[in-house]
Amino acid sequence: MPVDPAFDQSTYQVRFEWGMEGFRRLASADVVVIVDVLSTAPPGEADPLATAAHASGALVLQGGLRNASAVAAYVRAEQVRRDRRTSVAVVACGEHTSERSDLRFAVEDLFGAGAVVDGLIEQGLDHTSPEAVATAQSFRSLRGALRHLVSASGSARALRGDPGDLPAAEERIRAAAQVDASGAVPVFRDGRFRV
Repeated sequence: MPVDPAFDQSTYQVRFEWGMEGFRRLASADVVVIVDVLSTAPPGEADPLATAAHASGALVLQGGLRNASAVAAYVRAEQVRRDRRTSVAVVACGEHTSERSDLRFAVEDLFGAGAVVDGLIEQGLDHTSPEAVATAQSFRSLRGALRHLVSASGSARALRGDPGDLPAAEERIRAAAQVDASGAVPVFRDGRFRV
């Protein structure tokens, strides 16, 4: 089915959408940043969104709260390397229901995507779509409450589901909510993200 150009955000340098369908709605971009702050997918499972983004010819990065500024700086450096305006699609994964068909809004991915967009704006990539601006503003306005909000999210509650894994889940949730705690920028190569 053809994509309605009214929703492709092609007139903006920085774009934002949700999940695979959202990615398909967007105009093709030079860089795709995939945000999945608290993934509940089994470890090692192939990432269909990253695979599709890579197949489009984009440079595919993994971003979130922990590395938002590092990702933004990486994108800025990529733009300098290309010596031309570089388009960026920030795609929040959201969370699939148990049927793996319906996409559930995941607040932690909203904040992670907002942190990345905010970082891009600070790097001077500020021609952003309304969707991207709203995402960045969500991050900015609620930054002081991020630890609580991420910890109280549905995804965090799902990770705490197995009492035997509770200490590891709590550590993972705590780490995921730390803003700019990491300078690593995972890049999708050979079917997986690599630092």
